Amino acid sequence: MLVLNRRRGEAIVLDGGIRIVVLECDRRSVRLGIEAPAETKIRREELVSDVTAENRRAGARVERRSTWAEALPLRDPD
Repeated sequence: MLVLNRRRGEAIVLDGGIRIVVLECDRRSVRLGIEAPAETKIRREELVSDVTAENRRAGARVERRSTWAEALPLRDPD
């Protein structure tokens, strides 16, 4: 991990035309501005983690449901 000290208004530039600028900082938080090409996806890490966890839970429920459904007897469609 690269650790940098930046002050308000200073920026770092990444490959692919991505620029990260320090907008504000205080003792509790830092506000960053990110400039990137439109095709670059930018997501907050906690949201990606939440979606991944929910997808795993949903997949587990589908597996349980299909096992339960397979155990049901079939009826004739008379």
